[in-house]
Amino acid sequence: MSQTKNEVVILLGANLGDRKAMFSQVKTYITEHIGDCLKESAIYASKAWGFASNNEFYNQVIVVETEFSAHDVLLRCQAIENHCGRTREKGNEYEDRTIDIDLLYFNNDIVDTDDLIVPHPFLQERRFTLEPLCEIMPDYVHPIFLKTNAQMLKECRDKGNVTRV
Repeated sequence: MSQTKNEVVILLGANLGDRKAMFSQVKTYITEHIGDCLKESAIYASKAWGFASNNEFYNQVIVVETEFSAHDVLLRCQAIENHCGRTREKGNEYEDRTIDIDLLYFNNDIVDTDDLIVPHPFLQERRFTLEPLCEIMPDYVHPIFLKTNAQMLKECRDKGNVTRV
């Protein structure tokens, strides 16, 4: 009996330390503990979003094939963040970080639980998410808004500068 294959779209973010090396390490852990990476965007740089920081963020979108549920992927991503030194000093407030792993999409599923919301509730508001997402999945249709990633990028009110590294 074969396992069900799910496709999860993940955003990596970091603004502390050697960000490129961290992304490489995290992608290795994701492959080992979640599933195979099918696609990845370039890395993009931008200023912090939602809080003030002097440290530039790097972001990258990856698409991973997994046999795990969305909730299991979340728990595994949180374990990877912890293993890589992620700390949460301010609870739910935004802050500088060594690594942040967000689930953007999980198949075409809509998940709304206390600890997980998919599609990610702010992806349409964040140019730093939409730019790398559109590089590898411009025609993917958001299951709630019924707009492609490219349409959401075009309509995005975030005018922050996002540049390819």
